[in-house]
Amino acid sequence: MTDLILVRHGETIWHAENRYTGRSDIPLTPRGRTQADHLATWAKQANLEALWVSPLGRALKTAAPSASATGLEACVDARLRELDFGDAEGMTTAEMRAAFPEALAAFHRDPAGDHLPGGELPADAVRRAMECLDEIRAAHPNGRVLIVGHSTLNRLLLCHLTGVPLSEYRRRFPVVRNCAVTELRWDGSANVSLLQFNTPTETLTNFSEATLGGTREEYP
Repeated sequence: MTDLILVRHGETIWHAENRYTGRSDIPLTPRGRTQADHLATWAKQANLEALWVSPLGRALKTAAPSASATGLEACVDARLRELDFGDAEGMTTAEMRAAFPEALAAFHRDPAGDHLPGGELPADAVRRAMECLDEIRAAHPNGRVLIVGHSTLNRLLLCHLTGVPLSEYRRRFPVVRNCAVTELRWDGSANVSLLQFNTPTETLTNFSEATLGGTREEYP
C-alpha cells in the first residue's frame, strides 16, 4: 500500500480576494511561507519516502522547505499542475458573474460537465494526474509520499479515488486549507482508504511520533 499525502500550496497574494488561480505564477504571502515552514516541520518527522511537486511557483516555494528538512529531492511533474481556468483566470466570482453569467451558473450546477469557458476539462486533468499517481505508487509500493499541488486538482483526485462523481467536488470538498494534510492509502485498485482530511500541520507538529508517520498503523 502507498500512502499519498496531498497538500495544497501555501497562501498566495490572490487568496484574500479569492481569485481563481490556475496556471498563473502567483507568489506566496508571508503567511504562505510560514505555512510552508509548518509543513516542513511535520515532513521532517513523517517518515516520507519521496516528495513530488507541481511545477508552478507557489507549489515549488511551498515544497522547498520540506525538501530541505527531509533531504529528499523534489520530483517536479507537470501533470500535477492546477487546472487551467481559461477565461476565469485571475477573476473573482463577482467578476465572472458580470462577464459570463450563464456560463457561471452552469458551472455552479455541474462544475465537471460545464467547466469554465476556455478552461481545462476536469476529467482531462484527473486523467493526467492519475497517470502521475500511478507512477508514484509503482515507484513507492510501500512508502509514504508527499505531493504538493493545488486545491481544485486535489479535490478532483479525492473524488476520483474515493468513487465520488467529479461533479460533486465543490460540494463534497468545499474547502482545502493551505498546507493542510490529506492522506490516502492506495493499492492501485479501487481500494482506497482516507486516513485524514484537511488536517492543519500546525496541529500535526504537536502529535506523537506514531501520528506523524513514525509507524504505519493498520486500520480495522
